[in-house]
Amino acid sequence: MAIDIDDLAEKLVRARNEGKPLDSLVPAGTEGTVRDAFRIQQEVIRQQVSAGDQVVGFKLGNIAKAMQSKFGVGQPDFGYLLASQFYPENLSLSEANFIEPFVELEPAFVLKGPLGGAHVTVADVISATDYVLPSLEIIDSRIKDWKIDIFETLADCGSTGGIILGGQPRQLSQLNLADTAGEIRINGEVVAEGNTSEIYGSPVSAIMWLCRRVSEFGVEFQKGDVILPGSCLAAVRLSSNSHVTGSFAGWGDVSFEYEAAE
Repeated sequence: MAIDIDDLAEKLVRARNEGKPLDSLVPAGTEGTVRDAFRIQQEVIRQQVSAGDQVVGFKLGNIAKAMQSKFGVGQPDFGYLLASQFYPENLSLSEANFIEPFVELEPAFVLKGPLGGAHVTVADVISATDYVLPSLEIIDSRIKDWKIDIFETLADCGSTGGIILGGQPRQLSQLNLADTAGEIRINGEVVAEGNTSEIYGSPVSAIMWLCRRVSEFGVEFQKGDVILPGSCLAAVRLSSNSHVTGSFAGWGDVSFEYEAAE
């Protein structure tokens, strides 16, 4: 069965807007490629930008083995980040905004110059980085019960639900992101632990990998873009009326309240 890019994109946008997941994205036996899935994602983004949103960055997901094991997707995904997906720290988010969310911890890179191409190096990533911030990413699939493979999550923009950036910027030279411990606490209890070394050895290397991977689709990043390299720990399911905090050792915290829908 042929892939209908426009139809599948409209289904994902509708599921996102209505908060009602799809039983499946395509019928069983449909053969879709990674390129097909990314074309669907680009159409989803085009529709949302046409409706008034704005692309402000890009993400890499499932780069850590802990994340691949969590959701059974054996390769990394990636996707555009929209301005509407960013929420302030230390404030409340309603569960009404999400379907079946999980939260993960990662450093966020903010660029001071363009970055991209098939031959990007770690040095290029370092040179293009203005500063990094602690961040929490909420992932939220528009496919019911997270029944996904790489095709579904890639078409669904890397299953992004929301991003909370912490207000504690650091230069890369002030941190050792090849070896920084991180944890997530919910209502004061540690529920997940990890290390930035799990992000492809270093988040800087993960962004190098991302640049090279998406270059085949003509994607390059621009000054001011927020780039997420992936979680350093296994994502944690969110439940209502929770105080969620992500912490990086020697760096800082980022928090939000996850409240029941009214």
